[in-house]
Amino acid sequence: METKSKSIGLLGAISIGIGGMVGGGIFAVLGEAVSLAHGATFVAFLVAGIVAILTSYSYAKLSVTYQSRGGTVVFVDNAFGHNILSGTVNLILWLSYLVTISLYAVAFASYAQTFFPDNSTQWLRHLFICFAILLPALINLASASLVSKSETIIVLIKLVLLLLIIITGFSYIDSERLSSSHWEDSFSIIVAGMIIFVAYEGFELIANAAEEIKSPKENLPKAFYSSVILVIFLYVLIAIITVGTVPENQLILAKDYALAVAAQPALGKIGFTIVSIAALLATFSAINATIYGNARLGFILAKEGELPESLDKVNRDIPTVGVVIILILSLLIANTPPYQYK
Repeated sequence: METKSKSIGLLGAISIGIGGMVGGGIFAVLGEAVSLAHGATFVAFLVAGIVAILTSYSYAKLSVTYQSRGGTVVFVDNAFGHNILSGTVNLILWLSYLVTISLYAVAFASYAQTFFPDNSTQWLRHLFICFAILLPALINLASASLVSKSETIIVLIKLVLLLLIIITGFSYIDSERLSSSHWEDSFSIIVAGMIIFVAYEGFELIANAAEEIKSPKENLPKAFYSSVILVIFLYVLIAIITVGTVPENQLILAKDYALAVAAQPALGKIGFTIVSIAALLATFSAINATIYGNARLGFILAKEGELPESLDKVNRDIPTVGVVIILILSLLIANTPPYQYK
């Protein structure tokens, strides 16, 4: 597959990056980060963000040089050659995206069930899991531009919701909770940053869209830097609001729902609802962006003989077979223990 239509603009590319980053990560690691860094949680997010922006610099340079649907796979192959070692790394990357999609789908179901407290049955959970994977897959099968447009809309909505939590929570901040006297030691802050980096993973999906981005030499670097910098600011502000407004013991006790607890001082019960909606949108857009990137990654692996040849079949520049295979495998993983009980 050589020349592709350029259907994704700068805003769409940025949205794919943000969609990949602001997924389930921020909702999952926030409580863990607080337990490690305590008052310095926002510093840990900044440390992880610096690593992310440095990594995005490399991705921007490589993506411009090697404009391919394979993204990371192409970078690895060009660095180490096409051999068993690089092939194994590439295959593990493709499989890891399947697990990521599945985990995001389970997280989507967990938050969706909070709207049905009296009907939290397993069949309803499975229904939400299937919906969270099936609809993004259908969007991906429709067109790349639809993925871009849907990501842009969803990203804007979830950013508005998260900004609402930040703005309303500022007046409730107790600066003493953020003072250096409540900071953990440097090693713990760095460890927290390493864990938090999971919340920044996702910007690399922009690389998988390189062939379909308009004016790639100009827009690829802008998309990488803009998406990562914006998310750094967002995460640091969220960390400040969370640690500054809620007693630490409550945040550690809440763990997965730390952000929901942080929204309650300013917004009460509606704050929990807002966070739940934001989590649904975040996980949905992350699944949407990850399916997009992984289908194109699978296309390249199939071309290299590391996956079945059927995955290199395309229709209107869309790796349709790859999307369907990802859909089926993700549904199987997400609906099979232990993932369905998380």
